[in-house]
Amino acid sequence: MRLVTFVKENGEERAGALIDEDQAVLDLQHAYSLVKGGETRVLSSVLALAEAGKDGHGLALELVAKAPVEAVVKRSRVKLRAPIQPPPQMRDFSCFELHLRQSFAAARRARASRTPDPEATLKAMNTRADDRVIDTFNRQPIYYKCNRFAVVGMDDQFEWPAFSKALDFELEFGCYIGRPGKDITREAAREHIFGYTIFNDISARDMQSKEMAGMLGPAKSKDFDTANVMGPCLVTADELEDPYNLEMIARVNGEEWGRGNTRDMRWKFEDVIAHVSQSETLHSGEFLGSGTVGNGCGLEQLRYLQRGDVVELEVEKLGTLRTKVG
Repeated sequence: MRLVTFVKENGEERAGALIDEDQAVLDLQHAYSLVKGGETRVLSSVLALAEAGKDGHGLALELVAKAPVEAVVKRSRVKLRAPIQPPPQMRDFSCFELHLRQSFAAARRARASRTPDPEATLKAMNTRADDRVIDTFNRQPIYYKCNRFAVVGMDDQFEWPAFSKALDFELEFGCYIGRPGKDITREAAREHIFGYTIFNDISARDMQSKEMAGMLGPAKSKDFDTANVMGPCLVTADELEDPYNLEMIARVNGEEWGRGNTRDMRWKFEDVIAHVSQSETLHSGEFLGSGTVGNGCGLEQLRYLQRGDVVELEVEKLGTLRTKVG
């Protein structure tokens, strides 16, 4: 299924499923009332569906199969929010080594370019701090906790942060937790994944360059309203036989800026679930991001966004997340 949270023309927020090649939305609660009569809390939101487990999933599948016409609305007549907005918790991992290496190299080039002899400066630069990060990355999954209240969907208005002049997109995908758990083994972790979505982790690179020297990870560079764009839908885990062989493409104003593949993840979602659930309970609806795929942002090319740009992040089988900037 391709689950969505959508807003009807009257402003009411509902849980739905994309059908007819994503050109229509099935209102799940309305479909339930037509097929079975009454209402159920299980279909009150996508989060409630995640919490309901296999029974909720089976019920939604049954309704999508029947799809009563009276419960179907055209995609163009509704506003898509993030699949779960806000999620109960968010963590964004760094799972792609190529992105780290290329970002570090680009940042060094940028610093060197501001000196009288950029080439000599670049050659003389000390890379020990970057190397320590790579060593840590290869030893264990690393992550930061995101601002879950900054989550928006593809039809929400994006707001350019007033403090930044170097705004960037980041092409990621991520998973939602379905069944809660603690001390989850890697072998059992796949059973706890409810589904997947695309994540645009928008970043203020000028602020990030200042704050990373504090050695506490990204903060204000990623903490501003509308910074976490997610969608267009949540593809349930049963729809993806192999989530680790998906092509990922980033376009700005129709021009391809980069592409990669989920097969290049150094750490899979099973690894990060096993890591983060040590002595800590993961709850239904929590989101775990993959981090940026290699070639999946402007920083790696020292290119940044402009107001009015249209960013399209495509992940095979998940769809395309489109955001107009500013």
